[in-house]
Amino acid sequence: MSAFAERTDKRAVEESLLLAPKFDADGLIPAVATCAKTGDVLMLAYMNAEALKKTIEIGEAVYYSRSRQELWHKGKTSGHVQKVIELRIDCDQDAIWMKVDQLGEGACHTGFSTCFYRAIPTGQVLDEKPYMMEQKLIDKTFDPKKVYGK
Repeated sequence: MSAFAERTDKRAVEESLLLAPKFDADGLIPAVATCAKTGDVLMLAYMNAEALKKTIEIGEAVYYSRSRQELWHKGKTSGHVQKVIELRIDCDQDAIWMKVDQLGEGACHTGFSTCFYRAIPTGQVLDEKPYMMEQKLIDKTFDPKKVYGK
């Protein structure tokens, strides 16, 4: 028996309570993690079928690392585990949204509490220079060298 339902017609996917995720050509689905307490976006990563299944089973975020080509249990190395409070899927079942309790000091491997620590101002006119960003978070919540040894 498969963990996920077969994707049949559009109406069934959009209105049924059967979980039938649509993975892309690489077998992945985007997953956004937000802080359950504040609503802040913490990170965006990807899951394959096995990562989604494990996330559902253990109640902690498990992703698929595209760079390492392997499952990645968030926080297994750093201790910055994401406990899933609520797991949602969008209308056509091709994107995941997790409300999580972020344990430890941060979600981002760079040491910030969120991976979204820079902003891209709109209204910039491209001339000879590339677009510029603004730093939104200044203070890191942990030292990645101490946590990851790199």
